[in-house]
Amino acid sequence: QLLKQRMETNGGTYDPLPVDQALAFLIEILPAFSYLHELGLLYCDFKPDNVIQVGDSLKLIDLGGVRRASDDESPIYGTVGYQAPEVALAGATVASDIFTIGRTLMVLCAEVPEYQGDYEFTVPPAEQLPAFAQYDSLYRLLLKCCARDPGDRFDSAEDLRLQMLGVLREVVSARGGGTATTSASSPLFEAPTVSSDRFDWRQLPQLRPDPSDPMAGWLDSLSLSDPVERLGDLQRPPTVTTGVLLARCLAALESANQRVLDATVHTMLSDDPWEWRAVWMAGLGALLRGDNATALSSFNAVYGQLPGELAPKLALAVACELAGQSEVAESLYRICAATDANYVTPAGFGLARLRAARGDLTGALGALELVPQTSRGYLESQKLTVEHLIALGKDPAHLGEALKVLQHARLDEHSQLGYESAIYERALSLAGRGSVQLGSVTFTEGSLRDRLETGYRRLAQLSADPNERAELVDRANTIRVWSLL
Repeated sequence: QLLKQRMETNGGTYDPLPVDQALAFLIEILPAFSYLHELGLLYCDFKPDNVIQVGDSLKLIDLGGVRRASDDESPIYGTVGYQAPEVALAGATVASDIFTIGRTLMVLCAEVPEYQGDYEFTVPPAEQLPAFAQYDSLYRLLLKCCARDPGDRFDSAEDLRLQMLGVLREVVSARGGGTATTSASSPLFEAPTVSSDRFDWRQLPQLRPDPSDPMAGWLDSLSLSDPVERLGDLQRPPTVTTGVLLARCLAALESANQRVLDATVHTMLSDDPWEWRAVWMAGLGALLRGDNATALSSFNAVYGQLPGELAPKLALAVACELAGQSEVAESLYRICAATDANYVTPAGFGLARLRAARGDLTGALGALELVPQTSRGYLESQKLTVEHLIALGKDPAHLGEALKVLQHARLDEHSQLGYESAIYERALSLAGRGSVQLGSVTFTEGSLRDRLETGYRRLAQLSADPNERAELVDRANTIRVWSLL
């Protein structure tokens, strides 16, 4: 009825529901599926007609097609365009219910004329439908829900609900067009720990340990030990569980033991080809050894399995950046920055790197401004702001701005003098034989040389390296203003 009303209002042209509204409807109805599945029941014939809005809530109605999961004899009810392809031969399962939910979401979000024909069991290419082209996470969610192989779909209605929530947050954030100021805790990943622009695999979000793993207590007792020692213990566990194998992967990463990492990932995927956590570990290992193509492929696969999680998007952004796919990387960084406050700092650094690399000073500075003052990476963002103003700045105004940033950056004396010297060197090249204005102060060539000489000599005093001290004194002597006595 909602869709019909929208079509009538739109002059008879099909007008899909807004993506956020469609997602919100299904997120609210999914607990009903979880309840049925926990009772060993399958709904079988889900479609838009079987949900009713009552006040501010939704109800799942028309339970005539519900059957027990163990029932192999009763007739199965379904609707063309919604029923999973395997039902006719293999019967209904939780996976086939997931398929019907995905198909319902697809029909609510987009006009798919052939969803009961050519696209009865498939999802159209993203570029054919505006909502899918605009929201890649939504499209990947639909692909996983509606995968031909039941094993490729979500394992449960609750898993699907959690990923839908993540996609909904992303859609709402994109509509807002700003930077995230709130965060949502992920049940699968810790928050990223980025505090600098010098990126490595450790700064990506880490997997949350599974407290239900039979070896969780034993693993906790090893968590603070040396990585090499811990890896040795993990090679001889009382019992091998998934948690033990994941901890072994992490210890292998921390000790740079690629052989053990590869062997453990292989073991996990041999036991369960759908174990995305093993693929995540493989991606981290690829980053560690500089194999950007494998890292990109691994994180892209994890993103496909977890379309509502930001961690795979951030990891994929890094891999794309390293592999030279800057446009994709920038898009993913923007999504991370807009969706969750925990991801603003790493996304801001990533955006600044990409923009500075193409000479976009304004864009790089704007990205660094995203890093909040409460972040551990804030001081690093101030340093980078100064560096970009010096390296990419075209006129004295940029150098004046760099000095202004330094006044509030609270750097140690050595760093402060180093940056000031770089600014005065650049200003000297701009001044030539004349003068240059930095902020509210006008400097002559002589005053710039005096500042530089003083700075170099003080840096020499602060240096513990004899060679560096000698070089700084030589620079001071070279730059000083000469006079005849």
